Amino acid sequence: MLWNDQSVGLLVPRVNQRLLMKKTTKTTKTPAPATKVTAPAPAPKTAAPAAAKKSTVAPKIKAPSAPAPETPVVVTKPKASSVTIVAKIDVGFGNTLFLRGDAPSLSWDKGVELSNGGNDHWELVLHGIDRPFHFKLLVNDGIWSAGDDFTASPGDTLTLTPSF
Repeated sequence: MLWNDQSVGLLVPRVNQRLLMKKTTKTTKTPAPATKVTAPAPAPKTAAPAAAKKSTVAPKIKAPSAPAPETPVVVTKPKASSVTIVAKIDVGFGNTLFLRGDAPSLSWDKGVELSNGGNDHWELVLHGIDRPFHFKLLVNDGIWSAGDDFTASPGDTLTLTPSF
């Protein structure tokens, strides 16, 4: 019993035979894009099961919490630095300018000589200064400059014109 001349089997028509044939092509899924491995998120908290009876007691209200105290400011000691003092004054031929003060390398009893860089340019660089200090200029370590003491801080470069 043949249905048509193109059937493949003797008793099975071509349409039925196609349904019985095994597929030979494979279908593959494309791999999912790579994802970053992270720690699992914490499980959400579940609500407690509702009680059978409603409570007649008012819920407790939490008092507002006090504001968090401010973070204390850490005050650090300034790092030791140098201070440059420049004096613009002509003290006359043969005279020298000195500096006295309360810095670590200075004294109020004996002055430190400034170097002469020209007719009216005197300079001194003090190293290891870690706090503000007061000082005064002297001619030949004996004649004090007029006025109040000068003040310098770590890292300063001061240009002064003292009067005597």
